[in-house]
Amino acid sequence: MTSKNNGLSAALVSNLQDVLSKRKGVNDGSAEEPPSTSDSVDVAAMESDDSRPIVLVTNGDGIDSPGLVSLVEALVQEGLYNVHVCAPQTDKSASSHSMTPGETIAASSVNIKGATAFEVSGTPVDCISLGFSGALFAWSKPMLVISGINQGSNCGHQMFYSGAVAAAREALISGVPSLSISLNWKKDESQESDFKDAVGVCLPLINATIRDIVKEVFPKYCSLNIEIPTSPSSNKGFKVTKQSMWRKSPSWQAVSANRHPGAGNFMSNQQSLGAQLAQLGRDASAAGAARRFTTQKKNIVEIESVGVAGKTDSRVKKYFRLEFVAKEQEHTDDDLDIKALEDGFVSVTPLSLFPNIDPETKAAASEWIYKYLNADQ
Repeated sequence: MTSKNNGLSAALVSNLQDVLSKRKGVNDGSAEEPPSTSDSVDVAAMESDDSRPIVLVTNGDGIDSPGLVSLVEALVQEGLYNVHVCAPQTDKSASSHSMTPGETIAASSVNIKGATAFEVSGTPVDCISLGFSGALFAWSKPMLVISGINQGSNCGHQMFYSGAVAAAREALISGVPSLSISLNWKKDESQESDFKDAVGVCLPLINATIRDIVKEVFPKYCSLNIEIPTSPSSNKGFKVTKQSMWRKSPSWQAVSANRHPGAGNFMSNQQSLGAQLAQLGRDASAAGAARRFTTQKKNIVEIESVGVAGKTDSRVKKYFRLEFVAKEQEHTDDDLDIKALEDGFVSVTPLSLFPNIDPETKAAASEWIYKYLNADQ
């Protein structure tokens, strides 16, 4: 079989285009939808039914993000899965594959109807590692890990920064199939209801993934990164893509310490009381005084040094804030993830643990996606 440089045969690409154009009917309501099981779901029976496939959901935006909430609600309503959630308690979007060894991580239960959920004071990769450890849940490996739905695209080199994609990668390292899902969120254009539409777009793919994992026909050694366009309900269909070199540009802005007093020394109330008292003592001894206050939402304790008469600090301390800025770029290759996304397609990119996904693995993943799309025709 001859292959292009992205590992896809010319015939397969041609067939995909035909299937994807027909797939459009699913989104505009012209295709027949399967009957909903949400009305007949017995929650008590669901919680006691351990035979259902275990699905672990995490993300990079934090457990309260609308993308994760919408996804978990939909999975629970399906009534087919034993849904577990282990997600960061705060936004860890650009944490990449970082972990927090040597530090105490807190996992607090969260009430999400129909799911077993914990928020974790760590990174997305911490969440997956802890979830797989057997220390938090009664099981050690779920059937599938879903990371998302992320607010903002993770195409191209942005995948290397993404905590959401890293969580899916950590699952793959442990031998568990995974999906990372992102919505191409645009400021002043997107709204929270778009996440529910995004769930509707990717839920059939999630169901097909689990079905074929059970049948042992889902492609091994790869994860799927799914990018949903800004207007999910009007997408042009699914498209198998390859990772581009696109990325947002890092922009560092200087911050005035006078205008931004929060650029001081923060301590979370998740730390032990002993550690907080010790830090307070050190700051009081060194600075002479300290001011503590508690923010409304996260109960953060801030220590602001006042200074000691007669002592001077000659060190220069500057404060900066990092933001990622999207820049207009021209993309000519239709097979690239960012090009497909900008053209209104749902981009599906097979990812591997290897620097360059081998043609056989990518061809197997692409063939599976093609069969999924063709099965509904």
